[in-house]
Amino acid sequence: MDRETLLRNCKALLSAYQDGAMGACVMPEDSNPGFSNEEKEMRLAYFSLPMSLNYQRDSYKLWETALKTYRDPETRFVFDVTKIAEVSNETLQKSLLKHRLALQPNKHIQTWKTISQTVLDNWESFTQLIHANENDFLKLQQTIQLDHKKGFPYLSGPKIFHYWSFILKEYGNVPLKNAEFIDIAPDTHILKCSVKLGVISEAESQSLSRERISERWRNVLRGSGINPIDMHPSLWFWSRGGFEYSL
Repeated sequence: MDRETLLRNCKALLSAYQDGAMGACVMPEDSNPGFSNEEKEMRLAYFSLPMSLNYQRDSYKLWETALKTYRDPETRFVFDVTKIAEVSNETLQKSLLKHRLALQPNKHIQTWKTISQTVLDNWESFTQLIHANENDFLKLQQTIQLDHKKGFPYLSGPKIFHYWSFILKEYGNVPLKNAEFIDIAPDTHILKCSVKLGVISEAESQSLSRERISERWRNVLRGSGINPIDMHPSLWFWSRGGFEYSL
């Protein structure tokens, strides 16, 4: 498929998603408390810490359990890095398992604890972490994926880091600079759409690395005014809907 046709199809999918032509599209992250502007730190923690447990999980169920955990007065503290540092591992484990936000009683708790401690020790809060990196995606990438990689298990991985950055921008109200460098995260749905749109071939969907596929999308969209990651929701719902929306 030629690039002009591909870009026209991408714009059509974006419009279809935005104006409801694909039907009701509820993102997993829409399951949230609806934070006020004054709840900046809790908002950032809410949309960051569960991301570290989003590996081979149903995203809708993950965020449903996050909301239940937040709404429960006994477990809400797990979204406060200062309070996490004050409780025992046993207490944290019990709280994260209560509503099944964590599924693995040791690994998930350690991941949550490690990220919280890293944020607390180095910046005191997620708010200060973002501020220290000047709301800049590229600087945040250097910090999370290189300088403090071991302190952000799973969250520092290439796929989840880029998607987390998108969520920070869309749900965390973070006006990220250099957002055009946030790569699309090629999960199963994105792979199917990439083949259907002609970004990659069927054979390439099996042979190319996720990084190469993200690069292909970046090259296709360069100069179009569309950021690669901004295509994610429309592609995701297009595939989940069985490609019923016709281009």
